[in-house]
Amino acid sequence: MLDNTLFHPRSPGTPLQSWIRQSLVNAIVDGKLQAGQRMPATRHLAKSLGVGRNTVTAAYEELVSQGFLDSRERMGFFVGTVDQAPAAECEPHVETGAGIAWQKHLKFAPSQMRHIVKPWDWQEYRYPFVYGQVDRKLFPVDQWRACSRDALGRSAIDYWASDRALEDDPLLVEQLCRHVLPQRGIFARRDEVMITLGSQHGIYLLSQLLLRPGDAVGVEDPGYPDAQNIFEAHRADIRRMTVDDEGMVLDAAAEARLKGAGLVFVTPAHHCPTMVTMTNARRARLLELAEAEDFLILEDDYEGEIRSAQTPPALKSIDRSGRVVYIGTMSKVLAPGVRIGYIVAPAPLIAEARAMRRLMHRSAPLNNQRTAAILLAHGHYEGMVRVVREALAQRWQVAVDAVRRELPEFRLSPSIGGSSLWLECPGDLNADALIDAAARRGVLVERGDPFVAPDLAGRYFRLGLNAIDTRLIGPGIAEIAAAAREVRCY
Repeated sequence: MLDNTLFHPRSPGTPLQSWIRQSLVNAIVDGKLQAGQRMPATRHLAKSLGVGRNTVTAAYEELVSQGFLDSRERMGFFVGTVDQAPAAECEPHVETGAGIAWQKHLKFAPSQMRHIVKPWDWQEYRYPFVYGQVDRKLFPVDQWRACSRDALGRSAIDYWASDRALEDDPLLVEQLCRHVLPQRGIFARRDEVMITLGSQHGIYLLSQLLLRPGDAVGVEDPGYPDAQNIFEAHRADIRRMTVDDEGMVLDAAAEARLKGAGLVFVTPAHHCPTMVTMTNARRARLLELAEAEDFLILEDDYEGEIRSAQTPPALKSIDRSGRVVYIGTMSKVLAPGVRIGYIVAPAPLIAEARAMRRLMHRSAPLNNQRTAAILLAHGHYEGMVRVVREALAQRWQVAVDAVRRELPEFRLSPSIGGSSLWLECPGDLNADALIDAAARRGVLVERGDPFVAPDLAGRYFRLGLNAIDTRLIGPGIAEIAAAAREVRCY
C-alpha cells in the first residue's frame, strides 16, 4: 500500500481524479515511486483514500496514456520509466534574490494597496455571504461542456489555435452586438467592441491609454477599490465624489472638484458597493458636465447582466456625444474564472485599445471566446441570465426581510435589487469585531474597509448573495445578529 503522505492536500475546486493524478505524477518525478514498482490495486487505493474505485481507475488509465504508469494484463499497474529527479544529487535550494534591496529597485508596490480579500476556503463556511463567487447549482455545466466540445471541432480549432494578435472572435463580437448590448439599450458596430479579460482588465487598459501622471480622475466614494488602485498606479490625481442614495452627488462643490478632470469613473446601474441606482436627473447632469468640462466617462455596468426590471438602461444608451466608454462583463452570469469582458467605445479608441492590448498579451484566449460565442448563439446564455436573475431576486428579498427583522439598528443602503447588501453598523459597534464574531459562528461576511476612505474603517460590511442557498440566508443573518449581541457584551 502507498504511503498516503504522497497525496498532497487537495486544493479547493480540484476534482478528485485530477488530485490523484497530480499527486502520483509528483511522486514519480521526485523519485518517491521507482520505475517498475507495482501500484496498489484500484480497490485498495480507493479504500485508503476514501474515494470511489472508478475515480482511481480513471486516474490510473490517464497516467498510462501519459506514460507514467504501465498496465500489464492480469498483473495490474506499474510505475513507468520517466525522467526522475535524483534526490541524492539535487543541490539544496537556495533562495534567490535574498540580498537584493528590492525597495530600491521597485518603483511601485501594488501589494501595499487596500484590496478586497476573499478567503480561499469560503466554501467551508456554513453561511457564505461572499460576493462574486459562482453558485455551482446555477452554473450551466452541461451547456458549457457541450459548447466547449463544439469549440473543439476542427474548423473552430483551426481558427482559435492560430496567433491572431489583434483579433477577437467575430462570432462572439456579433453575438454581443446582436443579443447582449441591445438589452442595455446599446447598439454598436463590430469595430466599436473589443474583448477583455474581464471588466477590470478593461479599466486598466483604458487607463493606460487615457491617463498621464497627474491627470485628474473622479471616482465614487465609496467605490470600487481596484478601479481606484488602477488609477493610483497610473499616478492620477484622485478626486473622490460622494455617493448618496441617488448615486454620485453632483452639487456645486462636486462640480468644482470635476474641473480639469479627464475621466470620471461611475457604476450607475448598481453602484459598487452600495447597490444604489443613479437617478435619471443625475445621469443627465453627468452627461452635460462631460461635454461642458470636456471629460470622458468610464461606465462600469456593474451587475448589468443581472439587472432587475427596475434597472434603467446603461448610461451609454443616452449618450449622444460618444463620451461614455462602456465596460461590461459576462462573469456575473458565467463565472469569475472565465474572465470574459468587453469594452464598447467609438472606433478610434477601440483601435488604439487593440494595439495596447497587443503589448500586454495580444488577444484574449480565443478558445474561451469561441465557447462563449456558441453559448450565446445557441440561446443558452439568455436562459442562464433568466435563471440567475430569478434566483438572485428571491435571495435579495429574503435577505432584505431578514435584515429588517434581525438587524433593525443597522442602516441598509437602498437598492432595487442585486447580488449584495451594503450595511452600516450602529455607532457603538465595530464592523471588524462583528465580522470576527460572525466567523466563529460559521458566517462569512465581507469587510467594507477597502471600499471607503480610511477614516471610515470599521463602519461597513457587505453581504454577498451569489453563493449562499436561499434557505440559509435568514438563519445566517440571525447568526450575525447574535454575533452583534456577543460583541456588545464585551
